[in-house]
Amino acid sequence: MKRGEAIRRISREAKRQGVRWQLDRQGANHEVYRLGQTMVPVPRHGELDDRFVEKLWKECEPELGESWWR
Repeated sequence: MKRGEAIRRISREAKRQGVRWQLDRQGANHEVYRLGQTMVPVPRHGELDDRFVEKLWKECEPELGESWWR
């Protein structure tokens, strides 16, 4: 999955649920987003492995609910 697509999907769900999703800081290899009170690091790769994307979405579960991406 493309990195931008994964970020947009999280963003749409956060907006739908009324949870704040914003870029917190940028590093050389990652961008760190804040989802409510949860920090979510996203690597700066154009294409993300499907297993990594699922791990990324699981990091969002405390704010968006269990299995929110399904």
